[in-house]
Amino acid sequence: MELARQGERGPLWVVAHRQDAGRGRRGSAWTSLPGNLTASLLWPVSDVDPAQVPSLGFVAGVALIAALKGVTVRTRPRDEAAGERDCSTSPFRLKWPNDVLASGAKLAGLLLEAETHPGGRRSAVIGFGVNVAASPQDLPYPATSLSQITHETRADDLFDHLSDEMVVAARRWSRGRGFSSIRELWLDNAAGIGAPVSVRIGGEIVQGIFETIDEAGRLVVRSDDGTRRTVTAGEVHLGSAATAA
Repeated sequence: MELARQGERGPLWVVAHRQDAGRGRRGSAWTSLPGNLTASLLWPVSDVDPAQVPSLGFVAGVALIAALKGVTVRTRPRDEAAGERDCSTSPFRLKWPNDVLASGAKLAGLLLEAETHPGGRRSAVIGFGVNVAASPQDLPYPATSLSQITHETRADDLFDHLSDEMVVAARRWSRGRGFSSIRELWLDNAAGIGAPVSVRIGGEIVQGIFETIDEAGRLVVRSDDGTRRTVTAGEVHLGSAATAA
């Protein structure tokens, strides 16, 4: 984002071999271990409807899932659209709003930030943190890495796939006009659809069944009495963790 403030328009990738001052959601600390993939993508959004800019996070999730399958799973030949691969045997799933799970444990995190610069030019930065060689320890949730699930993949190889898949997914997204098709791909790879979900929003906890995401990318929770509530942001627990929350 600092480069964008200085006039860089992008698209531009910035990749680090090691990151020790990263930030997660809500400003939480994030440290990337050696051998993991740490990358940020600067994306111009001046010509994108501001309401559609947040949907770039779903574009990133679809692209990352496709890249992970590309380096770790035998699949049928790729279609023109990112993510259109047989995911029946894939351990990778997207957790709303910005995580990737592998067999239920956190494998990757995504973070989207946007900023308006002097003169009205707007930029977005999508951060990718993927546990390739190792996963952090002593976390309050299960975490894993590609090496721990017997996929000996290098971060450079994963990045090659990710950069290609991001182009394909962004083309489908079409500056937000094609979000409906991105939404379908995201749901095809989503974790927890039809299962219990619990979302902590400040001091409130919303519980129910994870029904879908709507056309704005919001989580739709169906309560026991059949009423539906849309959630824009929150701390999400799925499955048995939801019932215990």
